[in-house]
Amino acid sequence: MTKQFSMELAGRTLMVEVGRVAAQANGAAFMHYGDTVVLSTATASEKPRDGIDFFPLSVEYEEKLYAVGKIPGGYLKREGKPSENAILTDRVIDRPMRPLFPKDYRNDVALNNLVMSVDPDCSPELTAMLGSAIATAISDIPFDGPTASTMVGLIDGEFVINPTSAQKEVSDLALTVASTREKVIMIEAGANEVPEDVMLEAIFKAHEVNQEIIKFIDTIVAECGKEKHDYEHHIVDPEMYDDMVAFITPEAMEEAVFTDDKQTREANIRAIEEKLEERYAENEEWLVQIGEAVYAFQKKTVRKMILKDHKRPDGREIKQIRPLHAEVDCLPRVHGSALFQRGQTQVMTVTTLGSLSEAQRLDGIDVTETTKRYMHHYNFPSYSVGETRPSRGPGRREIGHGALAERALVPVLPSEEEFPYAIRTVSEIMESNGSTSQGSICASSLSLMSAGVPIKAPVAGISVGLVTGEGDDDYIILTDIQGLEDFFGDMDFKVAGTDKGITAIQMDIKIHGLTEQIIREAIARTKEARTHILHDVMNPVIPAARDHVGEYAPKISQYKIDPEKISEVIGKQGKTINGIIDETGVKIDIDESGRIDILSEDQAMIDKAISIIKSIVEPLNVGDIYEGEVVRIMNFGAFVQLSPNKDGMIHISKLSNERVEKVEDVVNIGDKVAVKVLEIDKMGRINLKLEEKIED
Repeated sequence: MTKQFSMELAGRTLMVEVGRVAAQANGAAFMHYGDTVVLSTATASEKPRDGIDFFPLSVEYEEKLYAVGKIPGGYLKREGKPSENAILTDRVIDRPMRPLFPKDYRNDVALNNLVMSVDPDCSPELTAMLGSAIATAISDIPFDGPTASTMVGLIDGEFVINPTSAQKEVSDLALTVASTREKVIMIEAGANEVPEDVMLEAIFKAHEVNQEIIKFIDTIVAECGKEKHDYEHHIVDPEMYDDMVAFITPEAMEEAVFTDDKQTREANIRAIEEKLEERYAENEEWLVQIGEAVYAFQKKTVRKMILKDHKRPDGREIKQIRPLHAEVDCLPRVHGSALFQRGQTQVMTVTTLGSLSEAQRLDGIDVTETTKRYMHHYNFPSYSVGETRPSRGPGRREIGHGALAERALVPVLPSEEEFPYAIRTVSEIMESNGSTSQGSICASSLSLMSAGVPIKAPVAGISVGLVTGEGDDDYIILTDIQGLEDFFGDMDFKVAGTDKGITAIQMDIKIHGLTEQIIREAIARTKEARTHILHDVMNPVIPAARDHVGEYAPKISQYKIDPEKISEVIGKQGKTINGIIDETGVKIDIDESGRIDILSEDQAMIDKAISIIKSIVEPLNVGDIYEGEVVRIMNFGAFVQLSPNKDGMIHISKLSNERVEKVEDVVNIGDKVAVKVLEIDKMGRINLKLEEKIED
């Protein structure tokens, strides 16, 4: 039997149908927000997966192009691998929900969101976030939810809840906040240098709206929710754990992890594991638990050191940033490059400039976004962490980190009119020990400036962590977390921005949410650290973008023509434009508006190509002098090509002030000449007078 539930959300109706479809899933919610329709399901395996020590959660956001009335391009005519937007949506659904499943749950759980209809004014991504929370909450899968999510825009200084497509185009903020009943559990934001106090106000505004949505979800769970099923718990044998601690000792574990060198720490832990393997060689039941037991011992040790002793594993103060280093122009011949290092995290970013025609084409369900002019790609090779894993292309993490850096830098990029280039930055992670995504933001900002991209202001990123104790007031916030603190801590709060304000936020946590006090302190801490990085590390290296692109970067000039004259520039079967390219060696792009981009490393050839194009599209003026080439000779005169589509004739009597017996006595085919336009008759014929021959 189908049950329907509805509420008004930001002026539009959110309706949830339970029982109408997908009845065999553990939980299913048929979501309607305006005309957007998403089927959200939650399923779990009956038994835990063998041989794993983590919770196997998978999240899928499936974009079907029929949802926007489109047939996929290409030969297969069906949707292929997930788009970048789909992968980013998977991640934004996963992050607030994962912490709310039991930590020792080992059953496979799949959250699937099928986008079936899209109303541009009602976000399918937000609908899927709500749908996943509802489907899981009403299912029998153990889950300490529900969660709710809200998007916030900022237009003319006013907050807009769940902005429409048109509002997003002019908004200075794209914020998504997920909450539990009491706390904020996820923040994702892109912003046009929004001040910290405005960002905080927006976050808590979204949190208020989320409480109303949670009340709505509670009514659905009360009527449709299933009893949560029991599961097989996976914990380390307490007797084995106590024996291990007594044998190794807390002092020895603290000494093992207390180092600023990742490789040394890993070697120390491996030595401890080897001692335990020898000790439990005859006890197979305890032997297989060594990995989880040592992990738990490390975690307890690190958290105690930080929370109680205010002692970080690498010896830093709570607010201290690891040693920083930055440089530009690391690579010859590329258009721009920079290296940024924070402790054992090292990132090199390379910038490449191209024509606007090289912008990425997007074929997704967002019909308002069809191209992307700025592309940031992030690569995390195995050697960066001393491993030998083969490269299989970017995973979801790499795509997510690249998108975060891209979002952080887009607000400071120049417009197409100011800088008519497509821009690609690639961040290669050379070494990793925490917060590589924020390192890539710093390196990319430096690389763009070295390439001569006139960004409005440099952008820096920093991550702060969190270790919590028994109550909400028992916590420590750590500036610039390294890998171990991220691994064993409770939060990775990444904030990027300029001196003026925030451009991007991404918050990952492992606990059931953050209090307002923690959020305010974390954002203040990132502001303090970001200012230090910008002023003391990045600005001394390169304070502003260079006033020119590099030697090996293409130079671009733009020229605008009447769209009606595009065919004249192209010529029959492309003959005219190809002739210009052959003569000058430039690259020419023409769009339907009549904008022509001319690219070359040689500015003189660009100028020559523009001159030829001008001669094609601009009318000749009687009395003006033009240059041309003699292309044909008759007994009565010579024909001169003034442009690829304009020929004029010099009558033999106009070749000289003296009598000329034979045309060839004065000019020959191939001669470059300067001529004056004497007349353009009613038939469009152009009569010329020779001014001079131009010597090569």
